Amino acid sequence: MEYQNILHQIQSELPYQKAIGKVASYIPELEKVPKDKFAMHLYCLKSGHYHIGSHEEKFSIQSISKVFSLSLAMSLIGDDIFKRLDVEPSGDPFNSLVQLEHEEGIPRNPFINAGALVISDILLSKLKHPKEELLAFISGISNIPTINIDNDVFESEKKHSYRNASLLNLMKSFGNIENDIEEVLDFYTYQCAIEMSCKELSSAFAIYANEGKKPTTSIALIPPSKIKRINAIMQTCGFYDEAGEFSFRVGLPGKSGVGGGIVAIHPGQYTVAVWSPPLNPKGNSELGMYALERLTTLTGLSIF
Repeated sequence: MEYQNILHQIQSELPYQKAIGKVASYIPELEKVPKDKFAMHLYCLKSGHYHIGSHEEKFSIQSISKVFSLSLAMSLIGDDIFKRLDVEPSGDPFNSLVQLEHEEGIPRNPFINAGALVISDILLSKLKHPKEELLAFISGISNIPTINIDNDVFESEKKHSYRNASLLNLMKSFGNIENDIEEVLDFYTYQCAIEMSCKELSSAFAIYANEGKKPTTSIALIPPSKIKRINAIMQTCGFYDEAGEFSFRVGLPGKSGVGGGIVAIHPGQYTVAVWSPPLNPKGNSELGMYALERLTTLTGLSIF
C-alpha cells in the first residue's frame, strides 16, 4: 500500500475544504493554539511510519487519554468496572447532566465525561501514585521514555471544571464516587492535560491494533479479550454523540479529543493519528474527520 502517496494526496486536498470549525474556547489555554495546525501520522504494523504536517509537535490529547485510563483500570479490576458504568452510546453531549440523573448516576460509557470520572475514581482507589502510574503505563505501551502534561492547560482546565464538578457531585449523591470530589477532579483534569504528538499517539495505540502486543517486541501487555472490548467501545462511543457518523464516514474504531486530535485503528493493519484544532459542533476535529474519511476511501481499508 502506497501510504505516503495517499497522505500527500490528502494533504493536497485540505486547502480546498470549506472549514467552519472553531478551536475549543471553554478551556482558555486551548483557544490559544493556532487554528491552521495540521498533522497526520500513520504507523503500519508491517511497513512502518508515514506522515504529513507537524507530526512530531505535541498537543493536549484531552479525551484521547480516556482510552489509556480505561485500559489501566481494566488491567486492575477487569469487567468489575462495568458494575459502575455502561457500554452504550450516549446520544447526548459528552457532559450531559440530564441523562446521568435519569439513569441514577450510572454513566452510559467510559468515554463521556461522567464515565471517565468514574474510571478516575477507580484508579485513585487502586493505585498508590495514580498520576505517575498512568504516565508510566502510557510510556510502557508506547516505548516513549517520558510522558508529560501541559501544566498551562492543566491549570486552565482546573479553573473551568464546574460542569465536571457537577457530574461528580451528582454521581456522589447516587453512591457511585468513592473518593474526595476534588481529588477525582484533579486527577481527571491531569490526564486530559497529557501532551503527545501524532507520531507518539500512533505508536501508543499500536497495541490496540495488534491484539494487545507491542509490535516491537510481540510481548502481550493487554489480553486480546480486553483489547476486543476496548476497541468495541471506541467504535460505538469514541466520538461523543457523533460516533455513528464517524463509523459511517470512516469505518474504524477511534477516539477524539477537544484538543483537535483523533486516533483511529485498523486491527491487524495500522494506527493513525491526526491533529487539527478547529472542531465541528459535536466537538470533533473537522479536518481530522475529513482526512480519516479520505484515508479509508483511498486505501479501500476499513473494518466493514
